[in-house]
Amino acid sequence: MISNKEDINKFINDNGFKQIFILCGKKSFITSGAEIFFKGLFKNKKIKLFYKKSEIPIFDELIEIIREIKNFKPDLILAIGGGAIIDYAKIANVVEIRDDLADLIINYSYPYKNKYTKLAVIPTTAGSGAEVTSNAVIYLNGVKYSFESELLLPDNFFLIPEFLLSAPNKIKASAGFDAIAQALESLVSKKSNNQSVEYALKSLKISINSYIAFLNNPTLKNATEMSLASNLAGKAISISKTTAPHAISYPFTSLFNISHGHAVGLFFEDFFQFNFDNLERSETSFDLKKRFDLIFNLFDVNNIDNLSSKIKNLKKKALLEDNLYKLNIDVNKNSQKIINGINLLRLSNNPVKIVENDIVKIISNIN
Repeated sequence: MISNKEDINKFINDNGFKQIFILCGKKSFITSGAEIFFKGLFKNKKIKLFYKKSEIPIFDELIEIIREIKNFKPDLILAIGGGAIIDYAKIANVVEIRDDLADLIINYSYPYKNKYTKLAVIPTTAGSGAEVTSNAVIYLNGVKYSFESELLLPDNFFLIPEFLLSAPNKIKASAGFDAIAQALESLVSKKSNNQSVEYALKSLKISINSYIAFLNNPTLKNATEMSLASNLAGKAISISKTTAPHAISYPFTSLFNISHGHAVGLFFEDFFQFNFDNLERSETSFDLKKRFDLIFNLFDVNNIDNLSSKIKNLKKKALLEDNLYKLNIDVNKNSQKIINGINLLRLSNNPVKIVENDIVKIISNIN
């Protein structure tokens, strides 16, 4: 699963790609070592580099990317970067520009037909698992919407742990917590099945032991471990999808510029507490209590309070601040904007039905 330069060189040449559209972040492409890594790899190839500008995937830049791809006419799109870059590439490869595109996105009704060309992705963060998921996100007027289709799955992906080492700790911490959150949410999601449980458990067994070490003393070994944990978490949520913590996170990214994994962590243990406290209202086809017992065992705790403490301590060690006052977030003042920005598709996967009053109560009582 871990790749090297020879693997990518073989892939490009064996498939005879002549025109390659590379989507990346200008800073991360250089600092990750990708620019040097790919130097000389594309001899006799026509290359078009597009550098992402927006921190989050937004509609206007998506349109720009689609236009650039159609003008260049590549036979391979290569996305090198974090979740936003990979999501851009996945969507741009299946979506046509049309007058009603914004409405189709808002109504989750885009008529998927086919891929434009081959898509290969190389993550430079260990968190989203976007390289193996059949969904992608876009922000339109500050609200996050999802695309979901098997057509979004990249044709190939390559994991190169060296690319993770130089990322700022803030990015590593946020991405790493996202991987942990995805695996945990997958275990309790209504769409969870035996295969997603297997992926989620494997992911957590790695990430719980490697996450903080990767932040404090990044090495090729723990970078490799976090790459694998992220990939496995991505496989888990591609089946089960995410739940309330992810659904609630998106407005905190768009409104307050909190990075995705960090935003997911703001209320994570509180929503898990809500699910546990309401086990009798579970809408899952499996025994939700047994799933919590699995989680308790993984984290070496005996109850939900100890699990909450462990997760909170994990965030503290990763320097992921969850004090809303320190983050300059006034929930009461912005409650309606936050509610309006929640992803209802993700919320519907929560194991216990959760309504607006529940959400307001949970996010208003933090700190």
